Amino acid sequence: MSSAISTPPAARVVADPLAWLTDDAAVRAAAGLHRELLVRQADSQDLNLASNDYLGLSGHPDVIAGAQRAVADFGAGATASRLVVGTTAAHLDFENEIADFLGWPAALCFSSGYLANVGAITALVGRGDLIVSDTGTHASLIDGCRLSRAHVVVVGRGDVEGVAQALRTNPFRRALVVTDSVYSIDGEPAPVAELYATASGAGAALLVDEAHALGVRGPGGRGLVAELGLSGAPGLIVTTVMSKSLGAQGGVVLASQLVRDHLIDRARPFIFDTGLNPAAVGAAHAALGILRANPDLPQRLRVNAARLAARCGGDEPAAAVVSLIIGDPHRAVAIAAGCRAEGVLVGCFRPPSVPQGTSRLRLTARADLDEQTIDHVAAVVNHVRAQVMSS
Repeated sequence: MSSAISTPPAARVVADPLAWLTDDAAVRAAAGLHRELLVRQADSQDLNLASNDYLGLSGHPDVIAGAQRAVADFGAGATASRLVVGTTAAHLDFENEIADFLGWPAALCFSSGYLANVGAITALVGRGDLIVSDTGTHASLIDGCRLSRAHVVVVGRGDVEGVAQALRTNPFRRALVVTDSVYSIDGEPAPVAELYATASGAGAALLVDEAHALGVRGPGGRGLVAELGLSGAPGLIVTTVMSKSLGAQGGVVLASQLVRDHLIDRARPFIFDTGLNPAAVGAAHAALGILRANPDLPQRLRVNAARLAARCGGDEPAAAVVSLIIGDPHRAVAIAAGCRAEGVLVGCFRPPSVPQGTSRLRLTARADLDEQTIDHVAAVVNHVRAQVMSS
């Protein structure tokens, strides 16, 4: 028996199948569409008008305490999917509380608002069905439509007649109309009442994403659907998030008990994903309690948004968002960077988040800002914008 050690054959040289990424990155950079992560330090003193923390509750002592209690009671993670052992008493308590607050028979928590939208859409429609969406819907709604395998018709943003025509001219077994209630890019409201009437008249259901309306619009911040008197209406499903006005993390579907039961059985992002961590549930529950006890917070937020828009030369806002169109993505990035250097964080939205030629700054007001702070932010934004646009 030979004791010689065999030498492996020389490694075969092959072209890197991912080498195309270098060219793709260069194209994105040339178009002003390269993105970098902006790291927020724990001791940062920057004024943050880039987040969606509309009510300023993410750092509220009661919200932090709610997260800490939940961790102490249930641990750091849900430990499993909610169908195994990932549903805690905290999940059910929050679901009951938010359903009651928003005027719905039932609620179901997902690990994110993205998953709530994908889960609801894909569980409610499939092959042979019809979805009518519009060009203003959030990416999570768009992906839910794609993953559903239903036939999707896209109409213009807020185009009620386009929705009606799509429902009239496309055969379907079941049909679902999907929309944001408040569009995320510019904070404008969708014609939800008209869409509901149109969908109902054609035998279709309507799914409304209230992510940017909870805590912002409606009585006591209950959202645009509540403002229109449609909470709990038949054939209507509402999704919202715990990650904006409630300052935590997670998504929620609000609907009938029948829909909730169906989602538990059929929504893949609910069935196969680890349950939302207890800390997020506890924080969101505490934030909801603050909103209940302070129904003036949404009005305070909208007043601040109006002042910010007036100082920055933006349109009168219908929600919390002030959108300042710059046009060129390179300039939008430069203005955002210049504001950051002055200690003011603002959002910078470029394609594909917005249409070509409409790159913009997106400023989000908060209920906890005072007039002096808003005026300072506006002064920084106006100064930097003027410098960049004149260069």
